[in-house]
Amino acid sequence: MNKIFHLSTCNTCQRIIGELNNGEGFELQDIKETHISAEELDRLKEQLGSYEALFNRRAMKYRSMGLNEQHLSEADYRRHILNEYTFLKRPVVIIDGEAFVGNAKKTVAAAKAKLG
Repeated sequence: MNKIFHLSTCNTCQRIIGELNNGEGFELQDIKETHISAEELDRLKEQLGSYEALFNRRAMKYRSMGLNEQHLSEADYRRHILNEYTFLKRPVVIIDGEAFVGNAKKTVAAAKAKLG
């Protein structure tokens, strides 16, 4: 199953969804409306190797909560992502079981190439 975790109010997410066949063939999950589940997050962690790879350091709350001044463990990253949707790096695109995380040009290009 192909899926995209995104934020509907994020212009960058919307642009990337547009580049990926306008989301056709994908289950779209707005993480503000429906947070990522612990099971989904754990599956992504297994594939990517860490929760840190899924953590958004650009989130406004990252600095306001003082997280930039702390040494965060994998358990901390997991807890913060599950408690606050803005900490999930986005979009997270899953195509045929392979995850592409973030909006870097090479990540988007790899997702588009996977789609064919």
